[in-house]
Amino acid sequence: FDQSFDIKYILQLPQSVISLLYLDTKMKLSSLSFITLLMAPSVVSAFAPPSPLTQQPKQLQQQHQEQHQLQRATSSSSLSVAATSLNPSDTAVVAPPKVAQRWRKSTKQVITLGPASSSLEMIEKLFLAGADTFRLNFSHGSQEQKKELLDLIRSVEEKYSHPICVLGDLQGPKLRVGEFSNEGGEFLEKGQNFRLDLDEAKGNQNRVMLPHPEIIEASEVGHVLLVDDGKVKLTVIGKGPSYLDCRVDVPGKISNRKGVNTPDSVLKISPLTPKDRSDLEYMLGIGVDWVALSFVQRPEDIEEILALIDAKLPDGSFKPCVMAKIEKPSCFDGDNLSRLVALCNGIMVARGDLGVECPPEDVPLLQKTIIDECRKQGKPVVVATQMLESMIESPTPTRAEASDVATAIYDGADAIMLSAESAAGKYPEESVAMQQRIINRVEGDNHYRKIMDQNAPDPEDTPTDAIIVAARQIAKTIQGKSIACFSLRGSTVLRASKFRPTVPILALCPFKETARQLALSWGVYPDLPKVGSYGYTVTEEDMFNDGPLIERDANDFDMVLRNACRAALAKGLVSDPNDLLVVTAGVPFGTPGAANVIRVVPAAGPSCWDGVCRID
Repeated sequence: FDQSFDIKYILQLPQSVISLLYLDTKMKLSSLSFITLLMAPSVVSAFAPPSPLTQQPKQLQQQHQEQHQLQRATSSSSLSVAATSLNPSDTAVVAPPKVAQRWRKSTKQVITLGPASSSLEMIEKLFLAGADTFRLNFSHGSQEQKKELLDLIRSVEEKYSHPICVLGDLQGPKLRVGEFSNEGGEFLEKGQNFRLDLDEAKGNQNRVMLPHPEIIEASEVGHVLLVDDGKVKLTVIGKGPSYLDCRVDVPGKISNRKGVNTPDSVLKISPLTPKDRSDLEYMLGIGVDWVALSFVQRPEDIEEILALIDAKLPDGSFKPCVMAKIEKPSCFDGDNLSRLVALCNGIMVARGDLGVECPPEDVPLLQKTIIDECRKQGKPVVVATQMLESMIESPTPTRAEASDVATAIYDGADAIMLSAESAAGKYPEESVAMQQRIINRVEGDNHYRKIMDQNAPDPEDTPTDAIIVAARQIAKTIQGKSIACFSLRGSTVLRASKFRPTVPILALCPFKETARQLALSWGVYPDLPKVGSYGYTVTEEDMFNDGPLIERDANDFDMVLRNACRAALAKGLVSDPNDLLVVTAGVPFGTPGAANVIRVVPAAGPSCWDGVCRID
């Protein structure tokens, strides 16, 4: 047995021959082929526990112990690999995970937690139903409650050995009118005049306090003000230093503390209130992965929060990504949108306020514009608000809501979000499962792939883009099962996601924080490294352990490839030794964005090809 051999041939040998072959020769099989050999029916009995009347040779006892450890590692969770006995003619390495479909979708799901989804049991159910990112809405509840939720999320992450992203959402400024003498408010008639001023006296049918001098300063004659989510529409017909005289164009009832929107004005206020600054500092302390900024009007707002994060980030902490919530018409003035996308790490299409401040017929077009700009720049984009609104009370959505979710997916969104449906609704688990059903249905449609290919952005003139585009084409040509990207900070993985390949993107990062941040991006399924790991290699003994210890070793590229095979196996992306992976990496390791290597590897490992393994 000094030469190459076929695994299938070995599986057909008698048990006694295989036992001698295993015990008396020093073959260097790849780990996947090793598992295939061990799990053959003729071999399994050789590792049965010894009876009291018999005693195994010392070497066999040691190998049996190692095999037992491997089996425990591969069956530790429903997402981990479960080894099965194979027939001699069966080349399958392992059975796919019980929730293999969990890793087959490309569009991600952002799920808001709240009273209906605050228990460990429910969070775990939502994760298994499809949740990739959990949103903590700091508009409601205490900071301590958010920390408790984050701890529960991390326990689910640890149980399933899969990175889970946590998004902290800041409340932002809330512009509201004052109070009325009549506790029930006042009804404003169409055409009547109504004044908004700084007088602290309680309001009546002719006036009410507007405790926001910045609105009075920014408003001009002809500007529109919307009260109570647009239920009442006012047009400015005159102004003074401390008041606005308005005409009621859309009549309706106005009552205490109702919100005010200013679609025509850019207000000279910070998007960060004192509460937001406190919440942001708390987020940095507990370690959220993304921070969403509300009330973004201009690129300078992103620069402000980035500077604040740099100033407040605790020593030794990982910097979170920043997501801009697009909900103001001013974001589309001039080149504001492209500058906003360039400055932040991701975008949320916040259709709630955007739908109030913009005509309803414009919102679908603006949604497509935002998504296209994000794809062009390779930044993840989330479509949010009222996606399955009726499922707050109903176990099934309306057909219009299902179409709305499908449209966002067809548009090319990285992720779709649930708000009250999962936070306060009666059917949080069903809402998440319904989202995933729609995702799977749309992504299985031929039209979806055609749209993704037709709208693919042009690659930039960089080695990284050249490598990624080539990897995408190779995976398509050879019908590979996954593109495995080794990335230090995630830049290479984001480039791969930008071009929407036909196979999942397996992200292998040395930092768990980077892995969590990447969990939001289209088609990306990150591996979770152990705490304290840095580089990209893994020892043979740890290859099938969940979250193996990864050590830096720039000289052994086979170890790098072997780790990719282990991670693909753990995610259920491969199930046969002949399944192919397209691996990209940068040499030397540790250089951000230095993707310069492509390697096609069989799932059996770098030392095997077409079932033939090397023996050194």
